[in-house]
Amino acid sequence: MQVKTAEFITSSSRPDQCPQGALPEYAFIGRSNVGKSSLINMLTGRKALAATSSTPGKTMLINHFLIDQSWYLVDLPGYGYAQRSKKAIEKLQRLIEGYILNREQLISLFVLVDSRLEPQKKDLEFIRFLGENGVPFGIIFTKADKPKPLVRRQNVDKFLATLQAEWEELPPHFVTSSATGLGREEVLKYIRDINRGLQQET
Repeated sequence: MQVKTAEFITSSSRPDQCPQGALPEYAFIGRSNVGKSSLINMLTGRKALAATSSTPGKTMLINHFLIDQSWYLVDLPGYGYAQRSKKAIEKLQRLIEGYILNREQLISLFVLVDSRLEPQKKDLEFIRFLGENGVPFGIIFTKADKPKPLVRRQNVDKFLATLQAEWEELPPHFVTSSATGLGREEVLKYIRDINRGLQQET
């Protein structure tokens, strides 16, 4: 699937500042340093659409990117924050939860999980929070080119097995690498298929 146009639209410090209208939104979130900006650049085929940084937790605002004039890719601040004051952490938490729980245009939230690591408590807690609040989501395992294939597969399998102990049905999940493009077509096809279904409903 080709992404023909991708443009930054706006950054918002509050959910009520986000773009108006009915275009569907697909938001991306994860712990600090999970590779979110690199993934967004890979999916859109733009080298610098989302700013990448060696400093974890750089995204502090809700960033909207308009894709092919038909849907928004939304870059959310991370959870499991880098070193910040308690006040700053609470402010970010309110921003994230305000968007996730109240944004009517949000069709699906993609939770990014580092495939180099065994299941992390903060990821599992956040996914549990989504389930308790009925937020539709998928999981994207990132940095798949970094660990050895066996280690990656074991980490992904452990994560899914942990979820399966609590969930009747696993959410959609994808294994990706921003360096090699692995998983790009699968993620974009998932979004495209949902968008087609939405168009048929209208």
